[in-house]
Amino acid sequence: MKVWIAHEEGRELLGSLPAGVEVEVCTDAARLPSDPARVAFWAPPFSAAVRAPGLLARFTGLRVVQLLSAGADSWAGLLPPGVQLCDAAGVHDAPVAEWVLGAVIGSLRQFPAFARAQQRHDWAQAAFTPTAELTGKRVLIVGAGSIGRAVEQRLEPFGVTVTRVARTARPEQDVHGVAELPGLLPQAEVVVLLVPLTEQTRGLADASFLAALPDGALLVNAARGPVVDTAALLAEVATGRIGAALDVTDPEPLPAGHPLWELPNVFLTPHVGGSVVGLLPRAYRLVAAQLRRFAAGEPLVNRVVDGY
Repeated sequence: MKVWIAHEEGRELLGSLPAGVEVEVCTDAARLPSDPARVAFWAPPFSAAVRAPGLLARFTGLRVVQLLSAGADSWAGLLPPGVQLCDAAGVHDAPVAEWVLGAVIGSLRQFPAFARAQQRHDWAQAAFTPTAELTGKRVLIVGAGSIGRAVEQRLEPFGVTVTRVARTARPEQDVHGVAELPGLLPQAEVVVLLVPLTEQTRGLADASFLAALPDGALLVNAARGPVVDTAALLAEVATGRIGAALDVTDPEPLPAGHPLWELPNVFLTPHVGGSVVGLLPRAYRLVAAQLRRFAAGEPLVNRVVDGY
């Protein structure tokens, strides 16, 4: 069975594999290591080029695509019947949750403003009023999956009140349905978006969503850029009424000169929430486990389905 992986380091990280498994490294679509028609299991790189229809049509023997990303929206509808698509749910829980916690604390405590003052060599203590704080805040987590649970665990020491939202309500788990958002948003001081990008979540945070937030609220997007209506967000944050912390944007990359770059109440990072040094070991532990399951004819985990 031929297997393609995306990183040379992955060979060692995969550990012991079943007999008959041949591993090759394909780092990008421009340099294919061999005939893709013989590949049965593929853990592709993040590059958009690997999703080109012309390339995918050449994988005539493909049976599994195991993503290294938590999101699978960019692969929707691209694979033919009979090819299983699996995401990397669980792999990114800790680093994305850390990013969310850091972004929330940094935004509320005005770390970006202090960083700009540092660049100016400006002590500027007299210019700053006391900042907001995370302690005791009402936090709304939209996307009650494994990353949402990891975020909630890291918020617990701060004495926050957490409300969870998913596509459908799960009363036995104290999870609200997305249909309840209009009644929940006015009480939310921090809103964390962690949903996958689907037709249902595209533009979820639109003008009415944002207008329902109370003054001083913070919107945190660690999901996908198009989950938020950029024009509506810009209209709200430009007034200073609410703030935002964004690891993803629409468009992405955010073009130079875009108004979001300049707003003092917007904290931006370039889609790096899950980019940590421990990513590859965690990711290839999952790939190795999936390979063993596939070779043994066992069901795979993390099969991509609609919903959140």
